[in-house]
Amino acid sequence: MNFEYELVLSQDADTMGLKTINEGILRDVFTEKIDIAVAPLSMTAAKAEIVDFVTPYFENSGLSIVIRRPIRKSSFFKFMTVLNMEVWLSIVNTIFITALAIWLIQKYSPTCKRLSLYEENRREFTFRESIWFAITTFTNQGTGEMPFSPPHKFLIAAYWIFVLVMMATFTANLAAFLTVERLQAPISSFWELTHNTRIKFTVVKNSHAHSYFKNMKIAEEILFSVWKDLALKQSKENETQYRIWDYPIKEEYSHVLRAIELNNPVPSASVGFQKVLDSEKGEFALIHDASEIRYNVYNDCRLIEVGDIFGERPFSIVIKKQSHLKNEIKNRILDLHEERYFEWLSTKYWNTSKLSACSSNDGDTEAITLDSLGGVFVILFCGILLSLISLTIEIIRFKFWMKKHKKRKSSRFLFFTNHPN
Repeated sequence: MNFEYELVLSQDADTMGLKTINEGILRDVFTEKIDIAVAPLSMTAAKAEIVDFVTPYFENSGLSIVIRRPIRKSSFFKFMTVLNMEVWLSIVNTIFITALAIWLIQKYSPTCKRLSLYEENRREFTFRESIWFAITTFTNQGTGEMPFSPPHKFLIAAYWIFVLVMMATFTANLAAFLTVERLQAPISSFWELTHNTRIKFTVVKNSHAHSYFKNMKIAEEILFSVWKDLALKQSKENETQYRIWDYPIKEEYSHVLRAIELNNPVPSASVGFQKVLDSEKGEFALIHDASEIRYNVYNDCRLIEVGDIFGERPFSIVIKKQSHLKNEIKNRILDLHEERYFEWLSTKYWNTSKLSACSSNDGDTEAITLDSLGGVFVILFCGILLSLISLTIEIIRFKFWMKKHKKRKSSRFLFFTNHPN
């Protein structure tokens, strides 16, 4: 608009959204300390009684919720946490108990004894062989020759049912575990937040959000008072239609404000955002101006905005009552709307393309990462290492046996050559 101006910063900007004229930017405008107030001031009827609002310049205003993206602890054996330690120990015990039962049946079953006499090459289920049979069956691999006796058949049939159920349970829980792990936020709306006992939430003290919940609490109390008077003044014929205990409106905002007071409102927005970032498990939420939350979310990959905007009110420039500046500023703002200037500003400062850089850094990609299933590779490499160690021991034992066997044959040869006959 090509006029000279002096920029003055408010000393108590955190209270600029209140309707009172005793503090904040509204006081500065009312006392003519400043002529124009450019700030995230929402238009309300109560404020309009004190100052004048120009045509809104920002419509997407309201309240929103921000929490920290939970930090996932990296662990190569995370897939093992799908089942409790008690379940894993029970599975191991079941494998050994089943192997022991197979060996005992092999040892005492008349059918097994009879088959071992007539079929020399038949598989002998020793305890070691029984353990191997139970392990290969549990992993759904080939088991080779099966036990033939009736007690074996009953035992193995029951064991197979156990294996089928356990494998299906592990597969289903692993898929659900990896899916839930990639979820960005434990809540999706304001009411989920209010009913979540794990996540604490608060607002900036004396902010628009704080005033919003105070006003909603007052509205609930007024509605209840009106309902109570209506119910008590009814005649006996209609009293069943207006019973106090059938009050149709829940006192939601009274509980919300009580929770906010218990969690202590923060003195400023910067303190609130820092408390959100300090909660690495995402157990603290800040209810604040939606535009400021969205700006911080777009510029910090650690933050998440959850739920929809509520308590929507547009932002507007504030001037003194009946000021000559009103029409001039109003006309210029309308021109800027027509030129789509405010859309360009929104695209510049609330740039969603910045979020694309977060997907490669925050671990919430669609693909399953090595951090979740790396333990499988560790188990495989341990198996390879153990097999190499076993091979080394077997080679050393074989060489020792061959050396000992050759010495024994040499002693026998000397014994027979020195015999007097």
